[in-house]
Amino acid sequence: MKRFHFVLLVLMISSTVFSQKIITTLEPEPQITDSVSHWEKKNKIDFSISEILFLNWNAGGTNSISGLLRTQFNRNYTTENVRWANELIMRYGLNKQDGTELRKTDDAFLFSSTFGYRENEQSNWYHSAKFNLNTQFTNGYKYPNTDVAVSGPFAPVYSFLGVGAEYASKKKDKLFYFSPFTSKLTYVGIQRLADSGAFGVTKAVYDSEGNLVEHGKKVKSELGTLITAFYKKQIAKNINFENRLSLYSDYINKYGNVDIDYDLVLALVVNQYVRTNIGLHVIYDDDIKAKEEINGTQVTVGPKAQLKQVFGVGMTYSF
Repeated sequence: MKRFHFVLLVLMISSTVFSQKIITTLEPEPQITDSVSHWEKKNKIDFSISEILFLNWNAGGTNSISGLLRTQFNRNYTTENVRWANELIMRYGLNKQDGTELRKTDDAFLFSSTFGYRENEQSNWYHSAKFNLNTQFTNGYKYPNTDVAVSGPFAPVYSFLGVGAEYASKKKDKLFYFSPFTSKLTYVGIQRLADSGAFGVTKAVYDSEGNLVEHGKKVKSELGTLITAFYKKQIAKNINFENRLSLYSDYINKYGNVDIDYDLVLALVVNQYVRTNIGLHVIYDDDIKAKEEINGTQVTVGPKAQLKQVFGVGMTYSF
């Protein structure tokens, strides 16, 4: 619970730093534009909670409660030929069921910044440079094993930095970025995980008797091709559809083997404060090895597609 309180404090501080003033309109999302600096500011906080309670229920069942907090902050600078887009997304979710400890359901810190320049203001194509950073707030576990963390804050951290071309529609509801030269750095801040070769870093070296000869590397560097895409559409009244896709392939190691990160969100707006979100997140990374329980022992197996599905009803505040 101390970690949860810490995460909530971080999110509250972030929202205070980024926020300007509260407004009451949800659709369309508020855009605060400074006519002098050309800055456009958008801020949003979502909180959803779900509960199942049984009392003398003959069919049986398990009481449970879940909560998910999500924040999104955008700062975009636009002139006739320059576009600088910045986005910070933070998520944290917890679940508690009878008979089990408090468990994490979501944990993400995502920051992206794209700077683009176009020679012709009639064109939607920009010469662009992009930076992305992804990590998490607290330790992650392969439940029910909570003794050994399989991930943690800055373990891993993924960062991407590259140059390429970006297409941005006039409404900014369609974005496509292609970079033939993008550096990817993977940092694993927990030495135990680095020694095991987690997340693709070089693992530790041991002698024939099992004694440590050299610690594993905490950093893995790659150079490859990055493609990202964003598409948002209102498919019906009060129903919004949003897609985010990232594809990356390293030139040096198994070029053509693509890391995939796809995030889909379907938002059903009830009113200016309440909405329902249905989400699907798919990840495949050849460097991330799955863990399974075999005969009561947790073992590392090969890479597998990761799938997360989310359904929630909650409050949304834009400011």
